[in-house]
Amino acid sequence: MKDSLRGVPVLVGVVALFLVVQFGTLALLEPFESAGLQSTENPQNPLNSIVYVAFLLVATAGILLVIKYDQQWILRGFILFTSGFIATYVFGVVFPTVDVAGVNAAAYVPAAALVVALYAYPEWWVVDSAGAILGMGAAALFGISFGILPALVLLTALAVYDAISVYGTEHMLTLAEGVMELRLPIVLVVPATRGYSFLAEGSDGEEEGEAADDADADGDEERQLEGTEDGDREAYFIGLGDAVMPTILVASAAHFLDTPAVFGVELAALTAMVGTLVGLLVLMRMVFAGRAHAGLPLLNGGAIAGYLLGAVAAGIPLVEALGLAPYI
Repeated sequence: MKDSLRGVPVLVGVVALFLVVQFGTLALLEPFESAGLQSTENPQNPLNSIVYVAFLLVATAGILLVIKYDQQWILRGFILFTSGFIATYVFGVVFPTVDVAGVNAAAYVPAAALVVALYAYPEWWVVDSAGAILGMGAAALFGISFGILPALVLLTALAVYDAISVYGTEHMLTLAEGVMELRLPIVLVVPATRGYSFLAEGSDGEEEGEAADDADADGDEERQLEGTEDGDREAYFIGLGDAVMPTILVASAAHFLDTPAVFGVELAALTAMVGTLVGLLVLMRMVFAGRAHAGLPLLNGGAIAGYLLGAVAAGIPLVEALGLAPYI
């Protein structure tokens, strides 16, 4: 009973982080589109997803080489740069423009402050705050750039890849051991004890609070939740990609599909969110039982199932809901 109650704050924390990323993403869709941030010429082309998955595989191989030759500074620099880059997009549409010598200071100043904070003081709440900002920014960028079919292809491919990398090759475990010490927003950290400090964690990836891993959609490291039998874990880690990937479908459904709004959210997008959370709860139950699992099969699978239920309930034919109508 005590162990079960101890897991409640962790569960609440994980769900809250997912909801922040999801609702933040939905809030950014229209501003991002108005700012012309769509990254693909044809969002409905499923080849966009294939190209991205291929890029992910190449990026993963590159990260493994960096770790093999003990050059993690390259990875740290890349992640910090990417964090600042995405943050400029988010801050650029959230804050009113402040032009200083032709540069929008309202976007670049807070983005630079975020990067400095991550470099100088990567405590768990700093990492989580940055991760939430980056997660909603990345999901919104992909959401307006990937139509329904490309989003479904992407989520399915990444779920399969995640399962293979965790249960099959296990190469992401090696990747995780090499990047955990970087303490950057490639993970979301949920403390299980008061006074927990991410900075005080051991840098070898073996101390309590560590977790099994897989790679997120940006090629950065994603930490997968892991449980312990003795219940003495000080913190739980979940990869930022676990929150971002299913949210891409949420964003795509809200942006590209016209369904009735429920509580201010398009029905298909809302049911995709619910499906993601159902998958998350199942994953957490398995985690608390002391077993590590690949997250994307459950999370992406839940998002896809929820999306399809909502789309069909809104009267959209299944072929159209799958994005296959132009090809049939």
